[in-house]
Amino acid sequence: MYVAQSSAEWERIEHTSAFKELMQSKKAFIVPATIFFLAFYMGLPILTGFTTWLNGPVIGAITWAYVYAFAQFIMTWTLLHLYVSWANRWDELVDQARREAAGAPANADARGEG
Repeated sequence: MYVAQSSAEWERIEHTSAFKELMQSKKAFIVPATIFFLAFYMGLPILTGFTTWLNGPVIGAITWAYVYAFAQFIMTWTLLHLYVSWANRWDELVDQARREAAGAPANADARGEG
């Protein structure tokens, strides 16, 4: 009984406009961010393993490979902060999808007022 009820509830949520907008928004961020991350991350082993582009010195004994490796930390933290800011917007869509599935007006706030 619980599984059937849960399945029906999920289907109601799945068909709300807020849920569809949530999935589209998540996909619009996650797919390009993942592609960028993988390309940037794999760039270091590919460039250091198969080219000499990153062998040149920047300052003293520090080469461009070290600069690139440090930039990966910056890129990771930047993507983290971007994801968190987008996820905060997605939380609003999740709440809206729940309200729509429950039959409440889409613009009602989380307490059910409005």
